[in-house]
Amino acid sequence: LYAMVPDAAQQGAGFGVAFTWDVPLLEGYRWRALRNVARRPSVTRFGGCDTPELYGEFRRRRWDAVLVNGWVTKTCLQALLAARRAGIPCIVRGEANNLRPRAPWKRVLHRLLLSQYAACLYIGRANRDFYRSHHVPEDHLFFGPYCVDNDRFAAAAAALTARRSDLRAHWGIARESCCLLFAGKLEAKKRPMDLVTAVAKARTSGIHLLFVGDGSLRPACEDACRRLGVAATFVGFLNQSNMPSAYVAADALVLPSDAGETWGLVVNEAMACGLPAIVSDQVGCHADLVDASTGSVFGCGDTEALSACIRRLADDSEMRSRLSTGARARVAAYSVEALTAGTVKALDAVTRMRKKIREVPPL
Repeated sequence: LYAMVPDAAQQGAGFGVAFTWDVPLLEGYRWRALRNVARRPSVTRFGGCDTPELYGEFRRRRWDAVLVNGWVTKTCLQALLAARRAGIPCIVRGEANNLRPRAPWKRVLHRLLLSQYAACLYIGRANRDFYRSHHVPEDHLFFGPYCVDNDRFAAAAAALTARRSDLRAHWGIARESCCLLFAGKLEAKKRPMDLVTAVAKARTSGIHLLFVGDGSLRPACEDACRRLGVAATFVGFLNQSNMPSAYVAADALVLPSDAGETWGLVVNEAMACGLPAIVSDQVGCHADLVDASTGSVFGCGDTEALSACIRRLADDSEMRSRLSTGARARVAAYSVEALTAGTVKALDAVTRMRKKIREVPPL
């Protein structure tokens, strides 16, 4: 059940361009779009998804369990309430963590909210620690990693490897340059200007920045690159099927984001294509995916530390090769198969508990 299926303009909110994803997302399973009664339908605002028909739907269907993705929109909370009213166990899979400080009253609300779910699928270590800090019992926690289709990205990258020189030439990247990729919205929370500043501080020749994505900070980043003498290509938005081209052309991914980056799936994609990653310590996935065997982690906002990471990587092609191998191996555990296995375990646990409750004789 979907709260809404966004059109091209709605999907493009924050990307700087209207688009629809060019990989199939609605094929191979049964689905239905609910009636969204929000005055301003949106996938980026809490009130943009409002689907009161869920209450009647849950009463009629009587499912064994319900899986809801976090509490980011009103529909998510409506689904929890509808499940509770219908006596159906509700499993949550969100992405919250404690990397971003929260007011005490918000922590109290989170603790009350999390007590209403029958189980929690945690996407990684920071998310698991969030649940634990809010007193979610260990037997309610199941590993449901954030993941991409690793096989699809790896296969696409392998098919493009022979064209690496052509791809780099197309984007003006010299053969001998170390190409650092930034992929994502050019917005404040992703801190793209930190990357430009760090490269300028590195004073290492032969570094080329490849920016894939669009957003409000693009003009400022372009101006800074020109002013600081940083070689850079701004590609603009690339859809999913075209992203492997950027990963193959690059030598490493850099994600300088603040704590608003609750995971960073671009790191999964890049590693599946064999790229090492340099990420800030506020990126949600850093504890799971990035260490000395797959890349490096620096303090968010510390451009001197980021510059040092860049210099080490740019000056050592053997290190880049070694990290590439490590990246592929690490991301293999964060797969659709692992998510499926964790989801099945959670379903088994909550349905067994529901059966036990039903079998308890009345007093």
